[in-house]
Amino acid sequence: MEQIQLIPQPVSVRETGGFFRHRGVPAVSGDAAFAEEMQVVSEQLSALPMSQGGFGQTGVVCVLDTSISEEEGYAVSIVHDRVAVSASARKGMFNGLQTVRQLILAGREGNTFCIPCAEIRDEPRFVWRGCMLDTSRHFYSVSFIKKLIDLAALHHLNVFHWHLTDDQGWRLPVNGYPALTEIGAWREDRRTTWGNDRLVGGFYSKEEIQEIVDFAASRHVEVVPEVDLPGHSSAILASYPELGCTGGPYRVEDRFGIFDDVLCAGNDRIFDLFEAIFDTLAELFPSSYVHIGGDEVKFGRWEVCPKCHARMQKLGLEKVPQLQSWITVRLVQMLRERGKTAIGWDEVLEGTEKLGLPQDLVVMSWRGQEGGIEASSKGHRVIMTPLTDGCYLNFKPLDSRDEPGHLEVCTVSQSYRMDPVTPEMTAEQAALVLGGQCNLWSEVIYASRIAEYMLFPRLCAIAEALWSPKDVRSLDSFARRLPAHRKKLDELDVNQFRGPLS
Repeated sequence: MEQIQLIPQPVSVRETGGFFRHRGVPAVSGDAAFAEEMQVVSEQLSALPMSQGGFGQTGVVCVLDTSISEEEGYAVSIVHDRVAVSASARKGMFNGLQTVRQLILAGREGNTFCIPCAEIRDEPRFVWRGCMLDTSRHFYSVSFIKKLIDLAALHHLNVFHWHLTDDQGWRLPVNGYPALTEIGAWREDRRTTWGNDRLVGGFYSKEEIQEIVDFAASRHVEVVPEVDLPGHSSAILASYPELGCTGGPYRVEDRFGIFDDVLCAGNDRIFDLFEAIFDTLAELFPSSYVHIGGDEVKFGRWEVCPKCHARMQKLGLEKVPQLQSWITVRLVQMLRERGKTAIGWDEVLEGTEKLGLPQDLVVMSWRGQEGGIEASSKGHRVIMTPLTDGCYLNFKPLDSRDEPGHLEVCTVSQSYRMDPVTPEMTAEQAALVLGGQCNLWSEVIYASRIAEYMLFPRLCAIAEALWSPKDVRSLDSFARRLPAHRKKLDELDVNQFRGPLS
């Protein structure tokens, strides 16, 4: 049986016999180009219940190796007296050090750990390997978000997609629009049994956002913010009712679903808001991407709104859904002016027969694989996260009324079988697939320990689907490695689903 048991599975592992044994936290040293990565992993290892010091072995050595061509690729050489991690770039070095961290977690017994000697070579299959957290439906603490980012990085995920706004809460401070957090961040609590007189919610200060972004950057995780526009906008309308078609009254929704009221496409003032939002995002988030939502927009208000019809007449639009296409084009341009690339859910492909879509818009396919297939056929870059293929981790992990989650069932094996490239895609289409991600929508996930339970180990399965080459992937192998991996998660105090994989 293989002694090296990692998730995700590396490109190649060759066990060479013998062991590297060490007492206490190992020293991490090496090339100064990797000083920040060495500092992070030293802090991560020092958090384990192990003393400092050891038997005097060299420990972990970081080596600059320009022959490794892949920026995120690395090599690990484990011999009896040291562990050497080689990479040509900081991202690769960090990934290699996280692999070593996994091995130490798996091999730790008390104050001592033991790692099998081996040669490991590794690099990712996809450049976008993400995890999305919905903090609008339920508000999560900064400490939990940092814990999730750290765990994502341990599994070589490199994108934290942060869903910041929705009908049930606005979590982002925006310059010039204080009501968004004074009103839009709070709603009545429907979970109370004594009446709806308790407000729940919150928002993240600019300082807290900066803390999260900096923490993620130290782990080479890109934080991609999402502000959902022009639908899922009840929190906006409750804060600024003049931006809706009817003028209200509106409220921050305490129910979950898709609602009739959306931002008025005929009101020029919505673009003043968009400008302020994007200025704030540009100030707080260094990522080159901003997710603009665009999903589940109901057109009923636009159908009967005089301002929206006047807009259609002015633009020469024949169908109401084309108003969303027009808004999307504007949003993409506004972000482009700020050096950002827009991402939209796959509904942005609809209603585009008149105005089309900017070629640089990235399409995130969630309703199935079809949106990604269509988008790539039109030359758009694609991120796959279909709810039909194991990517929605708010679904129950097991078909049981006792399990948390809602709507449908998503087993660990379904998550493992996820593949961003579909058989229907041509080679040209496949080249446009950036990768994929898992999503945790939080309608019924109201506590961080429940969130962990929903995420793990399905996040581990998704991570392997996005990182490992197809020819080394096997569900049977994953199942054999998972018990050892659970020990690592236990070491890190991660609540996890322990039921069957299928």
